[in-house]
Amino acid sequence: MKLGKMIRITADNEITVHDFPDGTHQEQNKKIRELIGSRCSIYEHVMPMRLYTELGAGRECTYDYGQCANILVDEEGYIHDLPVNLIGSWLYETDKHGYPILGTILIAGEYLSMDGGIDFSGLSESQFQTLYPKLKDLVEKAKKAGKLS
Repeated sequence: MKLGKMIRITADNEITVHDFPDGTHQEQNKKIRELIGSRCSIYEHVMPMRLYTELGAGRECTYDYGQCANILVDEEGYIHDLPVNLIGSWLYETDKHGYPILGTILIAGEYLSMDGGIDFSGLSESQFQTLYPKLKDLVEKAKKAGKLS
């Protein structure tokens, strides 16, 4: 099975691409936590509205590997006193409700597994090609302006 790519965006507006980790669920979760941050012990699955409405990501979880996109964040961002992530907060519509996304975010995929659960994955190639250029543009705008409007 092709593992696909994840897009990592830091609170400092640095964007990088990473392969979805191979291995057991435990090994995958460890690597995901490391990519989110050195103190991340548990991550949260977030489906931010603008990822779908503004960037065109897939929102319906199906058996198709990585066709549904999400973001993964440090569940304990407030405890760790992490900085605001402008891109994640914009995607999450923080401007409407006031609750920011903190620290590094990973944009990943998900799919319905054969046992009926939902598993994380890399993004499908089509989702990656849809999202990466738009996210890269957002990062560049955030670097220049210090905010997104």
